[in-house]
Amino acid sequence: MAAEESVVRGPGRPRAGARPAPSEKEVLRRGMEAFAELGYDRTSARELAKRLGVSHNFINDRYGSKANFWRAVVDSALESDQRERQQLLEADLDDAERVRAVITHFYQAAVAAPLLGRVLADEFSRESERLDYLYENYVGPTLEPLVPAVERLMAAGRMPTVPVDVLFFAVISPVAALVQLPLAHRLGRPRPVTGESQARTARELADLIADGLLGRNPR
Repeated sequence: MAAEESVVRGPGRPRAGARPAPSEKEVLRRGMEAFAELGYDRTSARELAKRLGVSHNFINDRYGSKANFWRAVVDSALESDQRERQQLLEADLDDAERVRAVITHFYQAAVAAPLLGRVLADEFSRESERLDYLYENYVGPTLEPLVPAVERLMAAGRMPTVPVDVLFFAVISPVAALVQLPLAHRLGRPRPVTGESQARTARELADLIADGLLGRNPR
């Protein structure tokens, strides 16, 4: 069956006039929900089809494989984020401003896509082709142009001198404050959580981490 002919299926034989499959945007959104909830290995093509309300071969018909579908989900979620981060890396900023801007953007992006954070946390914890894909297409392209700025700041005594991997985890680990909301509430974070309150928390977190690394930013 061609990808464009895949339709939503209910139990039993397909009925005439069955409604079309969900839009591409909806398919990718539900795919992200499944991978975030179940992890890659437990997210079978059959489970995806069930969540999408489509025939069991829909994913293979449209994307070729579950692995290809996972890449499409991740690319869709990271495309604009990576484009904005690249603009920061190319902007006319001094080294400290550039590092601070990238840290701030990272936390803002985590607020905008909390399910992606869960997927990345899971994939970063194990060796796989998916980790290779993430590093080669997203992590590496962000770090490569940023590392020289970091090294200059360290050499000038404006940042603690630590290995890049230690610095990386010092920045990404606090994202838990933005996505682990059940624990955050037990620690006193007010309810309800809104887009505005999450954006404020992201700014506070970015200031805390960047100020710790670079010194307080004049405000």
